[in-house]
Amino acid sequence: MNGPQACLPHADAGEFLILDVFARRPFEGNQLAVFPSAAGLSTGQMQVIAREMHFSETTFILDAEPDAREFPVRIFTPAVEVPFAGHPTLGTAWVIWDRILKRGADRVVLDLAVGTVPVEVHDAGDRLVMRQVPPEFGDACPAEQVATVLGLTRDDIDERFPCQEVSTGIWFLIAPVRTLDAVRRIKVNRAEYDRLVDRMRAKAVLVFCPETVSADCHLHVRVFCDWYDVPEDPATGSANGCLAAWLVRHRYLGTPDVELFTEQGVELGRSSRLWLSARPEGERVSVRVGGRVVPVAEGRLLLRPDDDGI
Repeated sequence: MNGPQACLPHADAGEFLILDVFARRPFEGNQLAVFPSAAGLSTGQMQVIAREMHFSETTFILDAEPDAREFPVRIFTPAVEVPFAGHPTLGTAWVIWDRILKRGADRVVLDLAVGTVPVEVHDAGDRLVMRQVPPEFGDACPAEQVATVLGLTRDDIDERFPCQEVSTGIWFLIAPVRTLDAVRRIKVNRAEYDRLVDRMRAKAVLVFCPETVSADCHLHVRVFCDWYDVPEDPATGSANGCLAAWLVRHRYLGTPDVELFTEQGVELGRSSRLWLSARPEGERVSVRVGGRVVPVAEGRLLLRPDDDGI
């Protein structure tokens, strides 16, 4: 055998749900696989399963007891485990609310590697909102280097504001671009991207502009994350939370706080809509990100105790 043993710890461990997060309807937003009865799965098994599902993230709920105050959850990309991610947090909270708590709560608390993340349930489950951990602001990156990574010119970057690393649990480089045309022209130079992320804490780049496709959205967003084995993500709650904090920090909209909608995933054919809110609270910035979760499928892994590869 070439990997962790295939024998699942119990019959329910292979059950999963597939959800579209930050979607207005099925087959939009960002896909997520959730394993609600994952207690007993090893780290190696979780990683292999996430690679098999091959969504940007797959989550595993380690305690499915309805009287739990906090629900321990692990998040995996096809390549690595991550301490926090936005659409997996909302989607997993929806599964806990629907399947474990039987819709009998208006708040779900996830215990993630980054810490506890509370998620509010609104409108009978039609909208979920998470409060992200307080943001950290890191290094700035030269506009010319960012333009080279994105296959753009320096003039495409809005140099009134910095290209800067921000984290609300996981680091992203926030890059302001002037026009929608420029955002659509992006072709990531993988060699330059690798060179950039090798020296930064941020391993993914969020690019945004103030022009949008949908009239009811305020900013157009793309997120590039080859380092995580996901070339482009259709909806990224963690990155949009960092964007919200960045907007407040640099007064991009000219206001001390923000509440707005972003669109993402348009170029991938998976249109996504994310609600962002950020405001100063003392010396910190409070960041909340919300959206809709749409369940689309459920099933079970067909594994036998003698299967190789897991």
